[in-house]
Amino acid sequence: MPPASSGASVIHAGARTSSPSEPLTSAAAAPPADTRIAPGGPGYRRMSFALFAAGLATFALLYSTQALLPAVSADFGVSAGTASWTVSAATGALALCVLPLSALSERFGRRTVMTVSLTVAVVVGLLVPFAPNLGWLVALRAVQGAALAGLPASAMAYLAEEVRPKALVAAIGLFVAGNSIGGMSGRVLTGWVAQAWGWRAALAAVGLMAVVCAVVFRVMLPKPRHFKAGSLRPRVLLGTVREHLSNPLLRRLYAIGALFMVVFGAVYTVIGYRLVEEPFSLPQGIVGSIFLVYLVGTVSSAAAGRLVGKLGRRGALYLGVGTTAAGLLLSLGDSLVSVLAGLVLITAGFFAGHSVASSSVSGTAKTGRAQASALYQSAYYVGSSAGGTLGAVAFHATGWSGTVLLGLLAVVGVAGITLLGTRAARVERRRAAPVAATG
Repeated sequence: MPPASSGASVIHAGARTSSPSEPLTSAAAAPPADTRIAPGGPGYRRMSFALFAAGLATFALLYSTQALLPAVSADFGVSAGTASWTVSAATGALALCVLPLSALSERFGRRTVMTVSLTVAVVVGLLVPFAPNLGWLVALRAVQGAALAGLPASAMAYLAEEVRPKALVAAIGLFVAGNSIGGMSGRVLTGWVAQAWGWRAALAAVGLMAVVCAVVFRVMLPKPRHFKAGSLRPRVLLGTVREHLSNPLLRRLYAIGALFMVVFGAVYTVIGYRLVEEPFSLPQGIVGSIFLVYLVGTVSSAAAGRLVGKLGRRGALYLGVGTTAAGLLLSLGDSLVSVLAGLVLITAGFFAGHSVASSSVSGTAKTGRAQASALYQSAYYVGSSAGGTLGAVAFHATGWSGTVLLGLLAVVGVAGITLLGTRAARVERRRAAPVAATG
């Protein structure tokens, strides 16, 4: 949104107002041109590339220890559940801090908050490899997650303000695609570096990669043209949060994001342990390369806009649920081909569902977009923390089948919530029909 300006007309939320010097002639009555960024327009490629780099750095840093958990367990002599806190601490801290940092972005600007957040996270990332024990490692990872909290919600709000509505799903899909590439490249990189030089060197490599991404982000991201500074008063913030939480559609979208992430967090926290054990016994480098499956998520998240266009939002969510559930069941097989095929389907279904849900949040909220996105991100990363920890506990107790059962329960929850949304929409249409007929 722009700085406050006076004028005779307002395009709609997030757009600039007309200048007071413009004459109020018949031409002024015509709808003013939409100055927001459109695909193929000035700044679209720079914006997309910058946010892609930010998304890449965010996921590479946030999940940098996930592929290394077996090595961390062996080095510190701890169980999978204990080692998983190096991931859960980061995602949990992000979930706690995303709302307050989104409030700062309403006051100081999306670009500024994203830049500071990424800079702090990168600096901490360069310190993480030197953690002397597991306690310090978990603590540094929590600080890193808290710093990264300034990125996701601010990025969604930036896109909602600066990109035309018809291009919003595609633009957010590209940001999520950066997440998937970051998650993949970070895990592949750490796997091979850890095999050669150990897990500490692997974390250092991720930190250096994130430095490059941070520089690219700052240089490439266009200055916002439609930002309007908001208030930092707690009363105003709480009022905005209450307004979002009172919206049934937003509540459903938050729950969907959390449940999808329970599946994803559980599967990818535990999969390394499964693959280094019998009957697979894969080396660390090969286990890291398994995360190349994330490329499927890049494709499915970028295609989310087309899916919504063909199937509608709820139809795309049902497709994501079905694909994820099929992947979970397929991964129960004892052949590597079956496991890989299952991971492909799980990843495709998750990223498609996440892109649809997150873009729907940005499109639904008309005010306080950063807070709306922050609440989604908070729910999303609570799901990640819960999924990672519960998935590791289930794996330790009953093996991979326990992790799969947890995932299936979560996708059943997504399906149920989506079904409730479908029924609510039908009821709303029936109520609106008599009003339209009498009007």
